Amino acid sequence: MPLDSSSYSLAQFSTQAAADGSSYLEMGQTKIICTVNGPQESKRGGGSRDQSNAARIETDISIAGFSGVDRKRHGRGDKRTQEMQHTVSSAFSSTLFTHLFPHSTIAIAIHVLSQDGSLLAACLNAATLALVDAGVPMSDYVVACTTGSTASYASNDEEADPLLDLNGLEEQELPFLTVGTSGGEDKVNVLIMETRVQMGRLEAMISVGLDGCKQIRGILDDIVREHGKKALNSRVN
Repeated sequence: MPLDSSSYSLAQFSTQAAADGSSYLEMGQTKIICTVNGPQESKRGGGSRDQSNAARIETDISIAGFSGVDRKRHGRGDKRTQEMQHTVSSAFSSTLFTHLFPHSTIAIAIHVLSQDGSLLAACLNAATLALVDAGVPMSDYVVACTTGSTASYASNDEEADPLLDLNGLEEQELPFLTVGTSGGEDKVNVLIMETRVQMGRLEAMISVGLDGCKQIRGILDDIVREHGKKALNSRVN
């Protein structure tokens, strides 16, 4: 299933001068600002030095109260927010070369300005761009997308085609999952499903999701290359 590349038409680097790396990404009507600071030396409580042999990845996600239709405030203790923070940190732990930075911390701060579906996927994609902007070495991009089944878990329709890159209304009506990959060999870093679906539909949903991740990787790669060309030209001129 082809992905609508126009949904990713607005992606910017270095949007926050105070951060080591930053990005702004729009996936449809979901809009994310992400900043990255580090790797920087981390200290434990009491001023003692962190003795870990690899950098720790810390993720903080803040969701603006005006980002959704319900105008709901999401505190730092919100369970879903904490789960997304853990997911983002875990997804990049196997991709970033954290062993090069012992006793250090890489801080990822994600600010959700607007949400209309594919929230976790947008957070992961925005974090990838910010980490690239910060120059943090990694083996490959982490890219993610959502896919949903048009056949509900109570239906026996095995021929219904899964949908790709769902919006907020579709996520409310359809069972969906978020899949994140890295590299060109479909290495799955993230696979989360919070709704019920027939087992027979799951394989097709994952397959469509993996194909979507390949398409998104191509889109992000073009964005990174274009940014690199502009940065190189600005230095030459």
